[in-house]
Amino acid sequence: MAETKTSTPAANTDTIFDVVVVGGGPAGYTCAIRASQYGLKTALIDANDRLGGTCLLWGCIPTKAMLFSAEIWDHLKHADRYGIGIPQPELLWKNVIARKDDVISRHTKGLDFLMKKNKITTFKGYGRLTGPAKDGIHTVDVKLADGKQQTIKAKKVVLATGSDARMLPGYTPDDTILTNIEILKIDKMPKSLIVVGSGAVGVEFASIFKSFGAEVTIIEALPRIVNAEDEDVSKELLRLYKKRGIDVHVSAKVDKIEKNKEGALVHFTKSDGKGETKQAEKVLVAVGRAPRTYDCGLDKVNITPDRGFILTNEWMETTEPGVFAIGDIVAGLPQLAHVGAMAGLVVAARAAGKYARPVRRDRIPGCTYTEPQIGSVGLTEAQAKEKGFQVKVGKFPFVGNSKATILDSHDGFVKVVADAKYGEVLGVHIIGPGATEIIAECVTAMELEATVESMMFTIHAHPTLSESLLDGFSSVEGMAINV
Repeated sequence: MAETKTSTPAANTDTIFDVVVVGGGPAGYTCAIRASQYGLKTALIDANDRLGGTCLLWGCIPTKAMLFSAEIWDHLKHADRYGIGIPQPELLWKNVIARKDDVISRHTKGLDFLMKKNKITTFKGYGRLTGPAKDGIHTVDVKLADGKQQTIKAKKVVLATGSDARMLPGYTPDDTILTNIEILKIDKMPKSLIVVGSGAVGVEFASIFKSFGAEVTIIEALPRIVNAEDEDVSKELLRLYKKRGIDVHVSAKVDKIEKNKEGALVHFTKSDGKGETKQAEKVLVAVGRAPRTYDCGLDKVNITPDRGFILTNEWMETTEPGVFAIGDIVAGLPQLAHVGAMAGLVVAARAAGKYARPVRRDRIPGCTYTEPQIGSVGLTEAQAKEKGFQVKVGKFPFVGNSKATILDSHDGFVKVVADAKYGEVLGVHIIGPGATEIIAECVTAMELEATVESMMFTIHAHPTLSESLLDGFSSVEGMAINV
C-alpha cells in the first residue's frame, strides 16, 4: 500500500474504537460499513490517496470499463448488420482511458460519501500492528500521509491489506514490461501485446486489446488457459481465442525478455521443447498476485504467515486473539473482490455479536469478463469425480438460445455437474453471453439446495439468456427442449 502525500487530521488519541480496519479495498470498506451499521465505533486506515483498493483503482472496475468500450467497438465494426449506417469508426484511445478514469472517480467519491454517511473515521496512512492486545485493547501505529505518526486503539483489528501483482523474477515493471497497474495508464493503443499468464487478468486484457486491433499472444506455463475453470470451458475459450486470431501457447515457459527500441523481444520454450522468440510493443505479466503482508506488523504478534498468506479459521480469525484477516491475504481464499467483501460482512457480524455464517468456499462464483464471458460455481466435472460422486453432466449450447441469436453471440454453453443419485447440483460452468450475470442464479440454487429436478420446473422469462439455465439443467436428464 503506497504511502500518499495527502494530509489527515489527527484524531483524539484517547479514542478506543470497537473495530479498526487496515485497508480500504472491497474487503476493508465493506467490513467497516457493516460494522458501523451494527452500531460499532469504526475506523478505517488506508495508505492510498483514494479508497477502493486494487479492485476499484487498478483492477475489477477499470478493466470492466475498458471491456465495455471494447464490446461497443466490436459492435461498431458491424453496425450495418444491425441496420445502422455510420462512417468508418475511429478509436479514440485517450477517451477510452478518460472514461475508465471517470468511472473510477465516481466510485471513489461514492466511497468518501459512504464513510461520512456511516460516521467511519478514516486515516490516510500506513498501519502496522504493534503487538498483542493489552487489557483487551489493540494498538495500530499509523504513519500518516503527512509524515506524522499516530496510534489507533481498538478492541478488534481487521487486516485487509490486499495484494500486489507478481512479477517474473529479475524484472521490474516499467513502460514496456507491465502489470495490471501500468497497462491501465499507457498513453496510446499498442499494435502488439504479449500476455504472460492466462488467469482472469491475462485473458481479460488479451480480449480488450484484441478487440481494439492489437496482435495478441498469450504464453501460459500450465497445460490449459483459465486453468481454474472446468476443462470444457478452457477448451472452448482456447478455441474461440484462436478463432479471434489470438496466438495462444500453453505448457510454455518464458525464458527471457529483452527490451529494445520496438518494445520487447520475448524468448520462450514451447510445449514441444523448441525455443521461439516473439516481438511486441508491450508485455503484460499476469502471473498471479502476492499477499501484501510483508510490513503490517505480523512479526509483533502471534501470526506466522504461510508464503505470505495469513491462516484463519472459518470466522476469519487469525491465531492472534482479536485480530481478523479478510480478502486477498487469507490463505486458501480465492482472491476475488466479492469474496473479500463477504468475509468482511462475516467479520463485522461476529464483532457485533450478530448472526453470521462462514464463507462457503464451494459457493463462490468465479467470473471472467472476457469475450465470451465465463461464470462458474461449485465443483468441476473432474473435481466431482475425484470426490467420489456418481456424476451426471448436462450441457446446453447457446446456439439454441433465442436471446443469444438476437445478441449475435452464439458461442459457448451451460454445463451442469450433478450428483446422479440425489440430483444435487454440484457445479455449474458457463461460457457465453451474460455468463457473469446469470451465474448468480446458480449460486442461489446451490445455496438453497435446489435439485436438478426442481430447477427443471423453475420458470424463466422468454426470450432471455437465463433461459439457457432451464435447458442446461434439463440437459442433465437428456431433456433439453431447444437443442
